[in-house]
Amino acid sequence: MTSFPSSSPTLVVSVVSHGHGPLVQRLVHELAQCCAASVSRVVLTLNLPEAVPAPPPGGWPFVLEVVHNRTPAGFGANHNRALAGARERFVCVLNPDVALAGRDPLASLVQAAAQPGVGCAYPVQVDAHGVVQDSERALPTPAALWRRRALGQAEQRTDWVNAACLVLPQPVWQTIGGFDEAYFMYCEDVDLCLRLRLAGLALVRAPAQVLHTGTRASHRRWSHLRWHVRSLLRLWCSPVYRQARRLLAAQAPGAGTIGAP
Repeated sequence: MTSFPSSSPTLVVSVVSHGHGPLVQRLVHELAQCCAASVSRVVLTLNLPEAVPAPPPGGWPFVLEVVHNRTPAGFGANHNRALAGARERFVCVLNPDVALAGRDPLASLVQAAAQPGVGCAYPVQVDAHGVVQDSERALPTPAALWRRRALGQAEQRTDWVNAACLVLPQPVWQTIGGFDEAYFMYCEDVDLCLRLRLAGLALVRAPAQVLHTGTRASHRRWSHLRWHVRSLLRLWCSPVYRQARRLLAAQAPGAGTIGAP
């Protein structure tokens, strides 16, 4: 585990808005209300023109940096730029459609991410009805996707988790180079998690919970479905995926995640 001076800032949070306006306003205010002790800096990237969130009455308890993109960029590129050169001990990727429901999940996520051998920590995600979402996934082989989508079978492994809310040690983020910007909108999180696992690092579910209100646009829009398929094909052709498949094939039956002993 990397050692930092006790005075080092704890956590930088990257939020990217694609015209999410009210959701972003709510989320940043929730961070100010619930997570002031955990968060030292928030980088808000406005990928499309929209108003900057108004500060709470007492002002922001952390540094708020707002980036206005002249040209929209992809999910991975936006987060990579926001977190480039971060000096905080931990970095957080946070979706604008996540709500904290009056709790601070980030303190638990930081504590989990600080343990030796951890690549990233993530919370339990629930929907508006309190139902746990399927944020923990198996390696997306064609067979696994068929079992999931066509047969409705639940995931049996956790080889990757979605990137709605992730906390990573900053040295880990810098070493692996953040997201692979060759992906666009889909599979960035799959690739990131596989690279963490292939580096011998664990994905750890922290004792924390967030409300994730997002829906998958690829289920509703043909353009997003095309991007999703394109990203899957890129993933399946990648050396990262091929190495993950080899590790998976070599594992004992019932192993919980790629590369686990």
